[in-house]
Amino acid sequence: MFRKVHFRLALLCASITCFILVVMSCGYLYISEKSLKDSSFTSFQNEMEDIADILTENHVLTWEQLAKIEDQGTYHIQIADNEVPLLFKHQSSPVRDEIFTAAWSYFETRFAFSSFEDSPVYRMEFDFSSKGRGASDYYGCAIIHERSGGALKIMVLMPLTALRQQIHSQRILFALLTALAAGALFLFAWYFTRKLLLPLEENQRRQTQFVAAASHELRTPLAVILSCASASRRGNEAERAHFLDSIQSEGMRMSGLIDDMLLLSGMEAHTWSVEMRSAELDTLLLETFEAFEPVAAEKSIRLSIKLPETALPPCACDPGRIRQVLSILLHNAVSYTPEQGHICLSLAYDGKFYRICVADNGIGISDYEKPRIFDRFYRADRSRNQKGHFGLGLSIASEIIKAHQGKILVGDTPGGGSTFTIVL
Repeated sequence: MFRKVHFRLALLCASITCFILVVMSCGYLYISEKSLKDSSFTSFQNEMEDIADILTENHVLTWEQLAKIEDQGTYHIQIADNEVPLLFKHQSSPVRDEIFTAAWSYFETRFAFSSFEDSPVYRMEFDFSSKGRGASDYYGCAIIHERSGGALKIMVLMPLTALRQQIHSQRILFALLTALAAGALFLFAWYFTRKLLLPLEENQRRQTQFVAAASHELRTPLAVILSCASASRRGNEAERAHFLDSIQSEGMRMSGLIDDMLLLSGMEAHTWSVEMRSAELDTLLLETFEAFEPVAAEKSIRLSIKLPETALPPCACDPGRIRQVLSILLHNAVSYTPEQGHICLSLAYDGKFYRICVADNGIGISDYEKPRIFDRFYRADRSRNQKGHFGLGLSIASEIIKAHQGKILVGDTPGGGSTFTIVL
């Protein structure tokens, strides 16, 4: 499922980004091409103005000047004196004549002489597309020099082949750059969406494991309850009392497991919160110590406490939730510490952080297991024989401390065992 979602999401992100890129590229190309055309036409106008100025000032334009202009390959020139074409260099050809005829026709159709200024030399630049065998795009300039003996007409055409080639090359370049950018954007989208989906995929994996582990943990007490209920039908009064005790015990285990699961579910749904207020941590630790002292004594475990000699400032926390965390840690310590062992509950303050430690000299936790013990339903192999543990306690403790913006750490106790440290 995630593969398909990953591909579609990457394609969607890349498509949207590429669409914006293409629109921006087309907009830039339009502006760039318009600028090229305007610049080219302005340059053409300036050169035609120079030719018109020569006619205005000198009343003559020599064949050598015209031939030199046409020899550059930029312009084609046709001259007519009183409607009689003059050949100054190039011989006439059907294609050439057809293009010039089309240019004069376009000029006479589109522009009226009466719109010219009162001057012996009239000039008008325009652009047009010819048809026929020599079909192409041109800038054209019609120059009409009125004289006493008639009119000298000059038509100058500038083929736009070079300009079109430049525009075409620019379009190809932009198309290649856009294609490369689209490929890079898709790779980026693929990587980005993968990073985006990883937490969701991990969350689904953890949920699947959570459901599987919860089902496994619930199946055992449920099987015991059903077995005892079935056996009690055939047993005598004493056996029935024993079976009822077993049913009650397993029911309490299931109730505890369900409560823990609901608590974790509430944490994930953000329907659970801490009630922060000032609390005396030394008093809180002392109360928890006194509550667990009889529990430790039953297993012949020595439980001690170390508190700072000076008074500590109040800590902003949820006292009930911190007491719950301490109960989880002390319960685990008592469960996994052998008889004649030792558990120490301590508190320290460095002016900024409070550090609460629960240290035992029990079975310890391997380096491989340390990063995983806060996962739900995770239990070290050596502790799976502890019937009252479902592997949710440390997960709950971790979530509570995270809600306090604190940290919970695990390390080794010198000489063996584990030390859990809460930093607030």
